[in-house]
Amino acid sequence: MILNIVFILAGIVLVLWGADRLTDGAVGLAERMHVSQLVIGLTIVAFGTSAPEFCVSLVSALKGTADLAVGNIVGSNVFNTLLIVGVTALVAPMTILKTTVNRDLPFAFLASTVLIVLCYFGRDVSRLDALVLLGLFAVFMYLAVRGAKSGEEDAARPKNMPVWKGVMWVIVGLACLVGGSNVFVEGATAVARYLGVSDAVIGLTIVAGGTSLPELATSVVAARRGNSGIAIGNVLGSNVFNICFILGATGLITPLAISGITYLDMTMLVLSSGLLWLFSFTKYTIARWEGGVLMLIYLAYLSWLVVNAL
Repeated sequence: MILNIVFILAGIVLVLWGADRLTDGAVGLAERMHVSQLVIGLTIVAFGTSAPEFCVSLVSALKGTADLAVGNIVGSNVFNTLLIVGVTALVAPMTILKTTVNRDLPFAFLASTVLIVLCYFGRDVSRLDALVLLGLFAVFMYLAVRGAKSGEEDAARPKNMPVWKGVMWVIVGLACLVGGSNVFVEGATAVARYLGVSDAVIGLTIVAGGTSLPELATSVVAARRGNSGIAIGNVLGSNVFNICFILGATGLITPLAISGITYLDMTMLVLSSGLLWLFSFTKYTIARWEGGVLMLIYLAYLSWLVVNAL
């Protein structure tokens, strides 16, 4: 039991450190090649911050624990929307851009709604469902690129990172992501079986919280520096990426049969997105009291999961 807990912690550290190194190396290479900030943000950085979720979900699915894979995504998005935005708003009220309210928030809500509809009719994510999710992701990327092109877009300035160092960090980052994901899934699955807790609950809580740590750190730091747009954009981009790309790519590789994810979990996914969208309409700001409400809802949901798992 103790050894499995050590595996979980070691896996989290390896996955988070690996995602950081992968992002650093990839951004360094892209900037050396004078790739625009837009392309870096929408591809490399977006993948880097969601790489823990992608690796854990893919490894979980390949190991036959689909509930852990889907629970990781559902739990991460609920964690992102309620706890990360809640804590970030408590640190500093978040100003929401009009573009975010009109495009990004509705799309995040749409992605959550599509997922719950697909799971409601089939109780799984089939390869056809996966193609639908990947199609939604392509539409989101198109809208984001088109919207960005309407504004100012500068080429990224080259940094001092040598090419060899960028390549090294990409390789090291990928190795840590794959290795850490395997260790993490093995440890989490063993603990779940020892305690008699379902893979779904473990995915919705421990795995989701562990893989969402990069988003939490990024959003809080951005808010403290007065960059609330980055904070909310980080959460919304991650949520769409998690559902549309990660579940889409994972479901395309191996269909995900869902049994332990309840309708309450899926409802929380849609409800959290809708509540964030509603709060964003109030003067295009998420005030501290609204952040407190989001955080309290998450704590209540987490308490319900823990009580029902015992």
